[in-house]
Amino acid sequence: MTYNSKIVNQYNNLNLNINDPYKLILILYEGALRFANFAKKAINDENIEKKVKYINKTIAIFEELINSLDFEKGGEIAYYLNGLYAYQMELLTKANAQNNTEYIDQVIHVIKELMQAWKEETGVS
Repeated sequence: MTYNSKIVNQYNNLNLNINDPYKLILILYEGALRFANFAKKAINDENIEKKVKYINKTIAIFEELINSLDFEKGGEIAYYLNGLYAYQMELLTKANAQNNTEYIDQVIHVIKELMQAWKEETGVS
């Protein structure tokens, strides 16, 4: 088994063990926060390769969050989150192009607020 296939298997096992969609959203928020912080550090360290890697990972999480929205059940909230997530992706793209941590700070702030609201609304931790 190759290294990449081991990673895929670990990821698939993790997904099989998460039956609670509320917990999965929290895990996505936590991952976005972690990767955004890594991207900020990479910018500060002038490490372009890591900056791009972690900004792309953060954007991928926001894409997944957008894909998870249910516009029929979620109504206005789903549309609001869609716009909010898309704006975070725009800020991350600007941070990448301009090596500007202020954009990442804005994203980090939003993620923290989303996490807190999600925990309060769903009771997951």
